[in-house]
Amino acid sequence: MGGTYVLVIEATRAATIEVGAMGDLAFEAGAYAYVGSAFGPGGFSRVDRHRELAAGDRETRHWHVDYLLGHPATRLETAVTFPDADRECELAAALPGEPVEGFGASDCDCPAHLLAATDTAAIRTAAVDAGGVVDE
Repeated sequence: MGGTYVLVIEATRAATIEVGAMGDLAFEAGAYAYVGSAFGPGGFSRVDRHRELAAGDRETRHWHVDYLLGHPATRLETAVTFPDADRECELAAALPGEPVEGFGASDCDCPAHLLAATDTAAIRTAAVDAGGVVDE
């Protein structure tokens, strides 16, 4: 099964992280929401892959968010899934937070699919209120 997902990420301290071709990006301590889609053959196994990378059980980075998740200053707080729903751009525009310009949005016209927000609880609540299911 696939659909759209929101990763709720906490940066425990400020860090400069090399994000593939985007180069070095400065991230403040705080909460981040990454909105992605998983409609390929593996579906939501992509979320499991992100979890493994965040836990240090995987090294290969394929997407912008993998560089953030693989850094020791960050932790994946939770994932919220939207099964069988293509809502990636809608959620990136509606969830709380400010876009991190160009991050995760190379295949659409959105300013970003990563948002810097005030706290993880606000992101999680907004995602669940939008119809998402917590996938811990």
